[in-house]
Amino acid sequence: MSLQRLNKFVRCSENYNLCRYVKSQLEFSPFLRLSVKSKNFSTGQNMSSNQKVLNLDNMNPNVRIMEYAVRGPLLIRATEIENELKKGIEKPFKEVLKANIGDCHAMGQKPITFIRQVLALVSQPELLDDDRYPEDVKERARTILDGCRGGSVGSYTDSPGIEIIRKHVAQYIERRDGIPCDYLNVLLCAGASDGIKAILRLLVADVDGKKPGVLIPIPQYPLYSATLAEFNVKQVGYFLDENKNWGLDVNELERSITEARKHCNPRAIVVINPGNPTGQVLTKENVVDVIKFAYKEKLFLLADEVYQDNVYAEGSKFYSFKKVLTELGSPYSEMELASFMSCSKGYMGECGLRGGYTEVINLDPEVKAMLLKSVSAMLCPTVLGQTVMDCVVNPPQPDEPSYESFQKEKNGVLKSLAERAKLVADTFNSIPGMSCNPVQGAMYAFPQFKLPERAIKEAKNQGIEPNAFYAFQLLESTGICIVPGSGFGQVEGTYHFRTTILPQPDKLKNMLDNFKDFHLKFIEQWK
Repeated sequence: MSLQRLNKFVRCSENYNLCRYVKSQLEFSPFLRLSVKSKNFSTGQNMSSNQKVLNLDNMNPNVRIMEYAVRGPLLIRATEIENELKKGIEKPFKEVLKANIGDCHAMGQKPITFIRQVLALVSQPELLDDDRYPEDVKERARTILDGCRGGSVGSYTDSPGIEIIRKHVAQYIERRDGIPCDYLNVLLCAGASDGIKAILRLLVADVDGKKPGVLIPIPQYPLYSATLAEFNVKQVGYFLDENKNWGLDVNELERSITEARKHCNPRAIVVINPGNPTGQVLTKENVVDVIKFAYKEKLFLLADEVYQDNVYAEGSKFYSFKKVLTELGSPYSEMELASFMSCSKGYMGECGLRGGYTEVINLDPEVKAMLLKSVSAMLCPTVLGQTVMDCVVNPPQPDEPSYESFQKEKNGVLKSLAERAKLVADTFNSIPGMSCNPVQGAMYAFPQFKLPERAIKEAKNQGIEPNAFYAFQLLESTGICIVPGSGFGQVEGTYHFRTTILPQPDKLKNMLDNFKDFHLKFIEQWK
């Protein structure tokens, strides 16, 4: 698309929503930077960016190029539509359904009572004398407050987190894997994202004159592509096999790393299990294959395991990389591994409280010291997030008063998610031109769909990805916000989207009915 044609397109009011996408996607390409310097898209007035100390030419170029698809232009437009609905502007729907992100509580999931009660007591310790709270809740709160300086969650903690909570995490990992865990290898973090960034930051170094690279799955969670861009680390994609339920093929890993070594130095491999956005659960054989590949190629292992509680499909089972690596014995059991867990997913869904942990094993002691130094610069993770993590790894036990209600709520959430996972996959598979692998775990479906050639051509004429063109049309027609597959990566010539399974059952059924109706009309319109 020429600069003249693009500017004309951006000014065209009838293409307002799509032009926002084009602007957001192309704003920092070389020819558009020239345009941005000379013109303001919305007013056409000259800009005087050279009067600013910080401008597009002298800011961090890595921040300019990073993208985060799940909070991209579709979400911006979805929020605008919400505001329009509040103002009484007529739409063919009554509400916006933000199925673009795994935000459980925003989609109507109720908080776990035990977790919120502990949060209440650590936030307002006077409630420790309130008879409405069970004794096991009070015991958890007292333990956490005893670990806080001044007995207050408003104080700084040690940078890796409160010691007793780190010990509880270690005990949780031991129960899960049947393998010893040293709490000194556990670092609490503000959501798994901060832990992942802390480890990736260690890899940012040229070796033998080559830029570092990190292998990530395609499709991938955009945190990885965004972080690698921010850190100026080369993204090395390896494709998951959609025809084998998004399985992982060693031949594809070999192809990927061989190609990458021509222009960078691959140093690590990321595996997301259960998968985001693909919803698969890796078999034990797949986990073994990855470990052996990483050992052979001298790669640091990063295991994103934040959905370990979210396993639904019959026959599927979560295997932690630490457990499998250890059981393989030497030399694999000496490999460097960082694994990540979060309180944002699972049955908890406490996204906004930002709690998580990282376990690192077999690090060089001097590197580990540098990691601790690095996290200390962030002072400490949020203490309320640490509190939620403690509730997850140290839940009520059978002889405690909160046990029965806790188990009922936890199992109820997971049972409902399993039912919704099946409903979503079955519905998409019933729509002509769509196919969707079983949602074995996590919180998302990643269907593939066919687009008419006319729609593809129209999207390309407008300078927009065809699956993004489809997603914008869906949003404007139904209020359903999804994420185009191009934001996660996909095989060239295929089109996907990611949607969560999180809307509550009645809303989910309604959403899927509207989705099916829209798709059939869209295909008819553009055939």
